[in-house]
Amino acid sequence: MIAPVERLKKEEIIWLARHTCKKHRHSYLSHYQCYINEQADIIDDPYKERIGFFDIEATGLKGNWDFCLSYAIKALDGDVIGRVLTPGEIKSYTFDKKLVKEMIASLLKFDRIVGHYIRDRRFDLPFVRSRALKWGIDFPEYRALKVTDTYDLAKNKLCLHSNRLEAICQHLGIPSKGHRQEPDIWQRAQAGEKSALKFTWDHNVEDVISTEAVWKRLNKFSLKRNTSI
Repeated sequence: MIAPVERLKKEEIIWLARHTCKKHRHSYLSHYQCYINEQADIIDDPYKERIGFFDIEATGLKGNWDFCLSYAIKALDGDVIGRVLTPGEIKSYTFDKKLVKEMIASLLKFDRIVGHYIRDRRFDLPFVRSRALKWGIDFPEYRALKVTDTYDLAKNKLCLHSNRLEAICQHLGIPSKGHRQEPDIWQRAQAGEKSALKFTWDHNVEDVISTEAVWKRLNKFSLKRNTSI
């Protein structure tokens, strides 16, 4: 694969031309797929993206009726940041106002956000944008962040009976859904019950860990696109 030079800056093209891949010892400019495959291990890459794996849990599917319960972002090969709502935030009816503000600040620590079914006309990012607009909180504008959806990777590159995250993980042998949500737990979390909120947070963290594992398995089969948040 040849580098998409029409989308790269001059400095990036020069860097790719001067550095070679481990596998073939050709320049990354001519072996761009090797650059994508090896990028995580390149220590001196000045253009390495900060990648975060993102997922939210919410009381429902519509941003004007429902609110976020938690968010989690896992840095590539790194730690998870985020949190779940406190019982006080729910019972005082401030709901996710503070959490959404914190979430957006966390998103802006990354260059690319990866998630499952998160982009336009889907769920996570449109939902968070809806909540941010409700609370009058600035949401990242067009081109502020790049987004990759593992739903697209699975749909385009695999042939499965379902493109749900759990189905993909099962097929690839990736652990997932250790804390499977049930109606009673979900309803207690919405009401601010502490143990149910903790369960929701654990579920949220498991999803970003699974999403990272899926992305690592499938990303090599697709050209990296700079789709905006």
